[in-house]
Amino acid sequence: QVRLVESGGGSVQAGGSLRLSCTDSGHTFSFMWKGWFRQAPGKEREGVAAISTGGGITYYADSVKGRFTISQDNAKNTVYLQMNSLKPEDTAMYYCAAGPSPRSNRLDPKGYIYWGQGTQVTVSS
Repeated sequence: QVRLVESGGGSVQAGGSLRLSCTDSGHTFSFMWKGWFRQAPGKEREGVAAISTGGGITYYADSVKGRFTISQDNAKNTVYLQMNSLKPEDTAMYYCAAGPSPRSNRLDPKGYIYWGQGTQVTVSS
């Protein structure tokens, strides 16, 4: 069973950095695609970044390209999201997710079946 727990959220000023972590206590993480998603109040959940099973393929939303980096350590059953040059519009609840076979759009939340509880990221101007 996959159980995802995020950590690393917090409050930072614009231009700052945060690193989110997501660990799977079920130890099946390494066989799945992993993704980071976010949802701001009143908005739909959107895909931020995704990484393939082996880590060799990554996808990013246009809004975060060049600023965010997704990575993983399968030995630790952990996926990371390094967020640099944060902007106020990055403020949202961030969720990690995992799934064995995401949709062709790897950033589509509907393609992921396991979800963490979320961690809040707040960026002030």
